Amino acid sequence: MLLIALLLIPVATAAASYFARRRAAMEAVNLAGFGAIFLVAVALGARVLAAGTVSLANGFFYADALSALVILLTASVALICASYSIGYLRDDQQSGALGDDASGKEQLAQLRMYYTLTPLFVFSMLFMAVANNLGVMWAAMEATTLASIFLVTFYGKITSLEAAWKYAMIGGVGLSMALFGTLVAYYAGHNLTGSDALSGLNWSVLAQHSAQLDKTSMRLAFVLILMGYGTKAGLAPMHTWKPDAYSEAPIPSAALLSSALLNCALYGLIRFYILTSGCLGAEYPSRLLLLFGLLSMGVSVPFVLVQKNYRRLLAYHTIDHAGIMATALGLGGALGSLGLMLHMTFHTIAKALLFLCAGNVYQHFKTDQFSEIKGSVIRAMPLTGVVFLMAMLAIIGMPPFSLFQSEFLILRAAFDGGHALTGVLFVVFSAGVFAGALLHVGGMILGPGGDTPVAAPRPWRNGSLLALASSLVVIGFWVPAPLFELISRAARVVSGQ
Repeated sequence: MLLIALLLIPVATAAASYFARRRAAMEAVNLAGFGAIFLVAVALGARVLAAGTVSLANGFFYADALSALVILLTASVALICASYSIGYLRDDQQSGALGDDASGKEQLAQLRMYYTLTPLFVFSMLFMAVANNLGVMWAAMEATTLASIFLVTFYGKITSLEAAWKYAMIGGVGLSMALFGTLVAYYAGHNLTGSDALSGLNWSVLAQHSAQLDKTSMRLAFVLILMGYGTKAGLAPMHTWKPDAYSEAPIPSAALLSSALLNCALYGLIRFYILTSGCLGAEYPSRLLLLFGLLSMGVSVPFVLVQKNYRRLLAYHTIDHAGIMATALGLGGALGSLGLMLHMTFHTIAKALLFLCAGNVYQHFKTDQFSEIKGSVIRAMPLTGVVFLMAMLAIIGMPPFSLFQSEFLILRAAFDGGHALTGVLFVVFSAGVFAGALLHVGGMILGPGGDTPVAAPRPWRNGSLLALASSLVVIGFWVPAPLFELISRAARVVSGQ
């Protein structure tokens, strides 16, 4: 029943928001719906820890520790963004960002679009995480594009439409390759007989019989899947949609794109990595993942160093972290897999927090250009400035924050596994991103004072910031035992244990 509730609640939330006639009703429905989803995600995580796996409808719906962790992270970010979006969209409405010439009815229709599409976006990500069938998993990933593309066009500007078009075209090509990869993986199981053949797209069945899959077919399937799901994850060179989409979407939507959607894309890639490793051995998929992972880290460095727009800087930083996680998956083993799952967890919290801080800065200064921010953020917005700087220090791997721990674990996995060149490049690229991000964001937050007025208190939004900031600080020193157990079990799934 937990799996059914997990999928029904966001659909019901979207329907109720669509038929709501007042802004306050939409806000309340979304907040209640995402709160319920979070509680169900916690209950599912506890159930998986107790039972190992949860399945329904003859295995059509399936959740193991990896699924439960991705679901919990998605639900957590969705709840925080639902709380933050209340104050954020109210400010947009009051400032005329929803359209200076728009009537109250038109603004309400625009808000209805946001509050309807966001639960559907979250539904598609949750559906992907519980779909045992690889074809259904692909369809759910396609649904994330259909829901989120209209969120990118939310403000109706020319640049928004251009970003959405680029997102649709590049994402469509990528997911077409992922579809072909899924079909080839299905063909790879043509040697299976009996009931196993009838379940030829069920991941749990294919994982049990991965050694029997056709090796030539699986080589081709993994290349297509890596290009397909790698496009959604933003791995270079398929990353070019990200900076435009992140800088044009509403900030809560950008936070979901940069954390939850990234996790889901990597989740799909991990599922096929497990199958390919079981069929061909880990060396073949690992080489490809290390290549694309390091390429993504390397490509992000010059763009971070010369960046003039802080929202685009966060986008390139997400590309860097997608590369870090792909590199960790390629390193594999117990250390690489644990580093990957820890990094996914920590990055989700830190990146969502950075985007929410960026939203506060954008609405106060009315610009996303570093050069146009007159005066230091920390003087005009003390809470946002402190949290923004703290989150940036965390995301670039400064100790004692948690991402330092996960990156150190990945680096150790590289040298312990005999990948010395990978370890050296990992350090060099990380240092480049560290320098660029700290230079730009540090200057923006701690720069010389100006005559910008101090921002008014924003309870809804500051509450979301404080919740994420507190979590980021706490997990730097202590990860709750049940959460760490879930992360550890997810890492064992990734490593094939």
